[in-house]
Amino acid sequence: MYHKSVLPNGLKVMIVDMPHMESVALGVWIAAGGRYENTQNTGISHYLEHMVFKGTKTRSTRNIKESIEGIGGNLNGFTDEEATCYYVKIPRKCIELGLDVLSDMVIAPKLNVTDLEKERGVIYEEIKMYKDRPDHYVHQLLAELLWHKHPLGMPLVGTEETLDKIDRAHMEEYRARFYTPANIVICACGQIDQDVFVDQVKRRFSRLEEKNAPHFKKFTSKQKKPRFNFYKKETEQTHLSIGLHNVSRFHPDKYTSKLLHIILGGNMSSRLFHEVREKKGLAYDISTSVKHYSDTGAFIISAGFDHKKVSKAIEIITKELKKIKKIRIKEDEFRRAKDFYKGQLSMGLEDTLNRMLWTGDKIVAKEINYNIDEIVDSINLVTVDMVKDLAGKVFKESNMNAALIGPFTKKDQRSLRSKLRL
Repeated sequence: MYHKSVLPNGLKVMIVDMPHMESVALGVWIAAGGRYENTQNTGISHYLEHMVFKGTKTRSTRNIKESIEGIGGNLNGFTDEEATCYYVKIPRKCIELGLDVLSDMVIAPKLNVTDLEKERGVIYEEIKMYKDRPDHYVHQLLAELLWHKHPLGMPLVGTEETLDKIDRAHMEEYRARFYTPANIVICACGQIDQDVFVDQVKRRFSRLEEKNAPHFKKFTSKQKKPRFNFYKKETEQTHLSIGLHNVSRFHPDKYTSKLLHIILGGNMSSRLFHEVREKKGLAYDISTSVKHYSDTGAFIISAGFDHKKVSKAIEIITKELKKIKKIRIKEDEFRRAKDFYKGQLSMGLEDTLNRMLWTGDKIVAKEINYNIDEIVDSINLVTVDMVKDLAGKVFKESNMNAALIGPFTKKDQRSLRSKLRL
């Protein structure tokens, strides 16, 4: 059962009733993330997320953590391209304490200058850590290709150059623009008294002044030919990430895209896993994923290979992409993909935290389809021909982007470019 309320100042409250659960998950979602930034303040959303945990006017950093962990709960946060989220998972009897801590963090962070400098150093180390992990860094290189010269392609953690320029005044200005009622969603999942909880939210958030929500820069693909980024580094494996422009979270083909992903690389029964790992032994892991933003999306293929096996692996990958565009999927394979998606959805949302993260993401992005039964209906309506048609639109040579990290020679690069064709 879903209960949605809107406070007079525009703040939205979503309660998902999960009877008999002993835990409650609470999340404060803000429509502020990497794509709302620019070349001058890249990383500010993530930087601010770190600072919100560094104490308020009434709570120290230690007190924030001990308040939640002292009752057996978990406290965390994250920043992605379109949202920032602060959340707790706690015993249900402690729901008011959890809301009190989260509201204090979001409404009254102290943003101490000393803490600001210290946390900048922490994020510098985070940047270095990601660069040292080629299986992670290859995705940032791919994002720069996919979202060419657009905020979606900038690193969420920022760069040392942009972080150096962000001071307390910049952070206060950014928070004042984005941490406003119309831009905030409070999502709660568990055994919750709706009226009592909404009243608790009102007492803490009603004093926030109503303001218009900021907008992000829309993305329009102008890509007309393949793009490649060969990042030369001495590694044990060559890391590959292929990305193709895909549909948005509001597109009618969103669930068609999810089934295409499952069939190609969404599990161990998928085509790429079977062909590349099981039959040829070319990789330990190969998988696909889909990203759906408000106005665009991406279909991504990721894997790591022995340097001498990359060429053969790419041949198999492109062969499978061409095949699914031309040959209809068999009904039994299609049915398994649908059942896999529906099973993963229902099992994954049994947990209060998973349910809160899933629901909150949809509400803050203004999706209207967040009822599980409605989503299952949408999956059931997808046909084999719809998947084949979407594959034809997505898997085009002019839509190809590929980032690779490894010890390439110029000759290697030319050879691999010639094979990354659709």
